Amino acid sequence: MNRRMVVLALTCSFALPVIALGASKEEKQAEVRKAAQGALASLYKAQPSARKAVESAAGYGAFSNFGMKILLAGGGSGEGVAVNNKTKAMTYMKMAEVQAGLGMGVKKFQVVWVFENEAALNDFIKSGWSFGGQATAAAKAGGKGSAYQGAIAVGPGVWLYQLTDKGLAVELTAKGTKYYTDDELN
Repeated sequence: MNRRMVVLALTCSFALPVIALGASKEEKQAEVRKAAQGALASLYKAQPSARKAVESAAGYGAFSNFGMKILLAGGGSGEGVAVNNKTKAMTYMKMAEVQAGLGMGVKKFQVVWVFENEAALNDFIKSGWSFGGQATAAAKAGGKGSAYQGAIAVGPGVWLYQLTDKGLAVELTAKGTKYYTDDELN
């Protein structure tokens, strides 16, 4: 019985696509870009100083995500873009999440990645990003904290803003999360 609930939870979370099935590649790309712009707009509303951080960085990623947890299992999916601020090159990407533990609920959230250097951006695009466990970090490291107020340092030169319907999240919890390129839309 528990195995059926796990399969049901994962199937439901991945079966609720952000983009409509049957749409053309261009329509899907437009929907992803619209969702990414929505993530940026939400971030700028919650944390106005983030605009300067995003615009002055080597690049950024903006994602809209959906997750569901039923009893002992949960999962999520999302889509977004990674943008090189210098070249304006845009890479369409996906996010998948699997988590275990007692709980019940549905969440919609947005994340904005900020890459201080092109190497970190290129690594994100080529290799994606994986989380395991829970990450909590201070928003200030050295002299760069004021530029990334409200962000979480997740690696050298990589900052992350996570937004929920309640605003900017102060803690990042991601269990079994993977970001990767969307071969269908690139």
